[in-house]
Amino acid sequence: MKFIIVGKNIEVTPGLKSAVEEKLGKLERYFNEDTEVHVTLSVEKESQKIEVTIPVKGNIIRSEEVSNDMYVSIDLVEEIIERQLKKYKNKLTNHKSNTSYFKQEYIEKDFMDEDEIKIIRTKKFDIKPMYPEDACVQMELLGHNFFVFNNAETERISVVYKRKGNTYGLIEPED
Repeated sequence: MKFIIVGKNIEVTPGLKSAVEEKLGKLERYFNEDTEVHVTLSVEKESQKIEVTIPVKGNIIRSEEVSNDMYVSIDLVEEIIERQLKKYKNKLTNHKSNTSYFKQEYIEKDFMDEDEIKIIRTKKFDIKPMYPEDACVQMELLGHNFFVFNNAETERISVVYKRKGNTYGLIEPED
């Protein structure tokens, strides 16, 4: 695996780099050696955050963890990614083109499907054209964390969502 490690408001010391490569290196049993692992270490006030992104064709494996100790965050993020890989193995490897990113042992091994994804409810609703700001208001009125709408500016389906710190995000399809 190839590690790309960057720091925001923190110097990536040899000790931190070594800890990241050692802990996340355990994931090598799942991925081929040319798989890139993007790691961002950041510090804000008392929180030590690590974000890990592993792009594989058609999917992104991602996790972030925050604690008051960067080494604890590193430990936690590795466990979560490993859990994701076991949980979604069938989804990640069901397309033959995706298997080139993973080691053969991972593809062939069966993991317990503890939390199989089951859709238990379907909602249908009329999507009216509205501006993103209006969609945010509607989302708040409904008490939801996201809202799907027809963007009046682009005439395309978009999603607004609530972010940390009482801010909002907008997801739009690429052209």
